[in-house]
Amino acid sequence: MSLALSILDLAPIAPGESAGDSIAASVALARTAEEHGYRRVWYAEHHNMATIASSAPAVLIAHVGAKTSTIRLGAGGVMLPNHSPLSIAEQFGTLEAMYPGRIDLGLGRAPGSDEATTYALRRDPAASAQFPEDVAELRAYFAGRSRVPGVDAVPGSGSKVPLYVLGSSTFGAHLAAALGLPYAFASHFAPQQLGAAVAAYRAEFRPSEQLAEPHVIVGVNVVAADTTDTAREAFGQVQRRFATSLFGRGRTFTEAEVDILMETAAGQHVRQMQAYSAVGTPREVRTYLDEFAASTGADELIVAHQALSTPARLRSVTLLAEAMETVAA
Repeated sequence: MSLALSILDLAPIAPGESAGDSIAASVALARTAEEHGYRRVWYAEHHNMATIASSAPAVLIAHVGAKTSTIRLGAGGVMLPNHSPLSIAEQFGTLEAMYPGRIDLGLGRAPGSDEATTYALRRDPAASAQFPEDVAELRAYFAGRSRVPGVDAVPGSGSKVPLYVLGSSTFGAHLAAALGLPYAFASHFAPQQLGAAVAAYRAEFRPSEQLAEPHVIVGVNVVAADTTDTAREAFGQVQRRFATSLFGRGRTFTEAEVDILMETAAGQHVRQMQAYSAVGTPREVRTYLDEFAASTGADELIVAHQALSTPARLRSVTLLAEAMETVAA
């Protein structure tokens, strides 16, 4: 099929497992994705989250890159307000030197954390206002045309690591269009402005050295399983855990308490966040994704395989690839 299919690996730490187990699972997932022809695997920067092990995407990419051969790897994304553009250019320039032609760099404007974590990162809460300027500075390092006299990214200068703008609103769409960069919308957890953002991006896109025509990547949750009931049960477990992590404030819930939570506005909020989700058998999931891609005009889908256990997640990766007849680009 012509539609590209990629994976967003949230590097979840499963109940009763460790960060080391999560990282091993990410290696297994990338290998499975590579075997089945997915285009890329991205990792998202999150901080101070007990259930996610992707706080250092560049380090995780370096590890997974050594365990794979051909699949593209990248950040989806680095939260640029948390870093200096030079440090990110050096990190991803190093990755490109290690794995030539396999590295992507998606950039987000949100800090990806709360106020206390922003303080712990020693970042200015207002840094997100500088996002467009920081993207331009970072892009210049990779192009070998540094905007800071006398300063180059080594490694990184001239490496032309491809940049992607990530967003969950129209802000990123306008910026990606103005800069002529690919645009990835986080509709797997923030669906509200998907249509408006994609329309704005396509209408305003201006070609660049990196990209001649618009390229839209759209996020969607997937649980593919051998039966519809198995898939729905797995996704329900993910939603329950997501709700307790968002609204539990460190509390430990009984199953009965989670049942009650899911019937409140909190549970409804989680379901709204994950409105774009393909859950079911391979045939059911493919039907959903074909319709979703057509309705959004996506050039590429980036899929978050949502299951708590590693075997279930890997099974979903395999079943979806077989159903979509994915061809590696």
